[in-house]
Amino acid sequence: MPLRPARCYKDVNKPPYTRKEYIDGIPQPKITKFVMGNTNGDYDVAVELISLDYVQVRHNALEAGRVMANKYLSKYAGEDRYLLIIRQYPHHVLRENKMMAFAGADRLQDGMRQAFGKPIGTAARLKPGSVIAEVRVPKSVIPQAKEALRRLKDKLGIRTTLQIKELK
Repeated sequence: MPLRPARCYKDVNKPPYTRKEYIDGIPQPKITKFVMGNTNGDYDVAVELISLDYVQVRHNALEAGRVMANKYLSKYAGEDRYLLIIRQYPHHVLRENKMMAFAGADRLQDGMRQAFGKPIGTAARLKPGSVIAEVRVPKSVIPQAKEALRRLKDKLGIRTTLQIKELK
């Protein structure tokens, strides 16, 4: 059986929890930069990473994928020959009912009584067909853009596909 990374938070089985004005103690998303590379470049194609499932992707997975893709593109395509855009923002707040795991913990915790949970992070909810990330490059750098998005996909752990669109 294949490994299912982040299986505790990947499935969309609860209603969205996004009203941040009512929620205290939400950790900041780890991903802060959504556009990297040369924003003023002249690009021929856009290579898009598209989700095939209805899933949630945690903010730290998005950040890890962004770092990998950006590092690969800057090394193999050149600093000024690409534009990497992360299209999804982690709005959904994840909660967890933390349980203690040591001797005598049964006297200290309430189990499932009032088990709403505390915020532990954020996630982006993806529908089938939604664009996760996009790399704009000249035609000569398309193989590097595909490899960068493959590395980003490996960090997310979901089923995706690549789509190439002409910009001109």
